[in-house]
Amino acid sequence: MNKRLSRRGFMASLGVAAAASAGAAQGQAETYKMTREMPVERGWDLIVAGGGPSGAAAAICAARLGAKVLLIEATGCMGGMGTNAYVSNWYSMSDGEKSVIGGLILELSETLCKEGNATPESIEMYRKGEVLSRVGFNPEALKSLFDRLCAQAGVEVRFYTRVIDVDVDRQKKNVNGVVTSNVEGYRYITAKTFVDGTGDGVLSSLCGAKAYAAGTDTPKIMPPTLCAMISDIDYDRLKKGTQQAMVEKAIADGFFSQPDRHVPGLFRSGKSTATMNAGHLFNTNALKCRSLSDAMVLGRKLVDEYARFFRKYMPGCENMQVVATGNLLGVRESRRVVGEYTLNYEDFKARRHFPDQIGIYSKAVDIHVYDLSPEEYQRYYKEFSTMDRLKKGESYGMPYGMIVPKGWTNLWVGGRCTSADLKVNGAIRDQPGCSILGQAAGTAAVQSIRTGQPACDLDTEMLVQTLRKAGANLPQNTLTKKMTRASDAV
Repeated sequence: MNKRLSRRGFMASLGVAAAASAGAAQGQAETYKMTREMPVERGWDLIVAGGGPSGAAAAICAARLGAKVLLIEATGCMGGMGTNAYVSNWYSMSDGEKSVIGGLILELSETLCKEGNATPESIEMYRKGEVLSRVGFNPEALKSLFDRLCAQAGVEVRFYTRVIDVDVDRQKKNVNGVVTSNVEGYRYITAKTFVDGTGDGVLSSLCGAKAYAAGTDTPKIMPPTLCAMISDIDYDRLKKGTQQAMVEKAIADGFFSQPDRHVPGLFRSGKSTATMNAGHLFNTNALKCRSLSDAMVLGRKLVDEYARFFRKYMPGCENMQVVATGNLLGVRESRRVVGEYTLNYEDFKARRHFPDQIGIYSKAVDIHVYDLSPEEYQRYYKEFSTMDRLKKGESYGMPYGMIVPKGWTNLWVGGRCTSADLKVNGAIRDQPGCSILGQAAGTAAVQSIRTGQPACDLDTEMLVQTLRKAGANLPQNTLTKKMTRASDAV
């Protein structure tokens, strides 16, 4: 642990001024201002909030470039959705002809296969030198792999720690430090740069960066799912192609407590294991604690219900067991930070590439059903399976401006909360895309420190060249020192 602590401490005011009694009487939540003295810690180049696929990538890749990095993670492991939520299957990693991923996410995929911690199909593809279009994996192996890579790179990781407040100059749009909370109490930590890898844009929101919260720009919120780790599946007998017909039959039989036709299903993660992705938790707001709490309780009930469905209706699943339910919800929508560029649906449809792109991707728009109506399922099926499906060889670019909160000088975002419109966010929120964006954010932070260039005016030609040296797949022929902004769109 970094020992550069001030003996005098830091006086921080957390919360807001006390509400008038009249306001409280009218139903407003009563608030108060709390002033605390806490230890001060200095000396970090980069602080990353959140150790999911984006935050872990940012931390590891920045440290490999020589930065002194502190990674703050609220749970007891890294990996986010791939570990804590048991979404242990990566896909959309190729355009049907060649790989669209590179850098750290490719390294992770190949290491999992090389060490025998992936599905038999993925291991065989790796052994033959074929393109890894998808990788199912053991989530425990991914936890250990992230631990190892962080230790090798020199990242200090603090588990069970949250960023609860910030010290910012909102006029200059510069972050000075963060306030963290863990079993040791509060601590004020300063750094030169910061990356928001929380998925929910928590750090950016505390800083005051503009964002769209789920349910504000559209009245509907895409529902999350509580996934589970499943064992004892006979894959020789399981025929996934029959699943939709069996879902329809079960609905007709009155089997389900909610007649949800959209069941992603079982995704293989090992020899006889799988991630079970089933059971939409409708009307859940991932930015509300009460809503999250209720969703976890209902989610565990639905896991049990869908396990019974697979045992009864799907041959090969008669003996399947629920090993564990996720410690995190599989959240699909919460907060989208407004960046220097917002990747939009027109960009997606045009399969647009950018001179300053920091990654490319091939995932289709994947906006899950908002309700239980047959019409809503048909809407989803038409969009995901036909209208927005990419053809072989097609991909689209993710420009640098997506990861920079508009106007901010030393703050970047990675992963699900990056700047994209609602539809495109439904395409790039998957873990491989989040890792690509996180690697770029960590790399950009190091460049900013060394050159003095602010996040909102970084030399993107230099950034792309550095990412390419680290193995990123950036095929654009033309580079530019200036990022693409909204006025540059064609």
